Amino acid sequence: MSPIVPSASTHGAARQRRMPRLLRAATAHHRSDAADTVLAVVLTFVAGAVNAGGFLAVGQYTSHMTGIVSSIADHLVLGTSALAAVGAVSLASFIAGAATSALLINWGRRNTPRKQYAYPIALEALLLLAFGVLGVSTGAAHTVLPLALPLLCFLMGLQNATITKLSGARIRTTHLTGMVTDMGIEIGKLLYPHRDASRPAHLRVVADRKKLVILAVLVATFLLGGIAGGLGFSVFGYGFCVPLAALLFLLACPQFLSARRSRRL
Repeated sequence: MSPIVPSASTHGAARQRRMPRLLRAATAHHRSDAADTVLAVVLTFVAGAVNAGGFLAVGQYTSHMTGIVSSIADHLVLGTSALAAVGAVSLASFIAGAATSALLINWGRRNTPRKQYAYPIALEALLLLAFGVLGVSTGAAHTVLPLALPLLCFLMGLQNATITKLSGARIRTTHLTGMVTDMGIEIGKLLYPHRDASRPAHLRVVADRKKLVILAVLVATFLLGGIAGGLGFSVFGYGFCVPLAALLFLLACPQFLSARRSRRL
């Protein structure tokens, strides 16, 4: 009997089943490299979109704490204390977002482990949705703008702390400095001329090609997210937040649904 060879359609169906599984696993409490990568790609896209769209909304990037701290120093030197205070509020909001993520994850780890990473992602989705709906419904810049900057900074801190905790500090999604630095390190290893396999392991210079590819993908994803966010805000205004919130809900919801099914059983 001749062996059964899977058809192209079978392989396609398998790939289609695998992707929903990866989406379901993206915020699961049991982590894998594949799940971390999927979540990182989605969150990096959202961060790029929020950062670029937020710049058009409030005239300031909301994930670059280095730049914000530098601006605080500049404004203090120039005597523009009101603008320095705005920077301080932005910094405090980012820190508050990161602290909130840690609180939610640690509480979830003790009480509902299955949903520990879904909590901060769901909160980010809710706040992003509320921000978009408020902006669309009021249509008044003076109503939304005072809330926009601290809220967007809070969201970026929340997101960055979440991916940092679940990936063991291997991945950041809201800023590129660390990613680009790591890319440079791996490229330097790749170009290093003395790669003698006979050398002791601790003296070998070996590039992590997989890491380099993932970092390049994340940088490109942030750029694509920024383009999408800039175009989205230009065309739809604050409504550009709604599809981003829906994408985050798509990641978080499977953990809440599976927990509900488990209770029924």
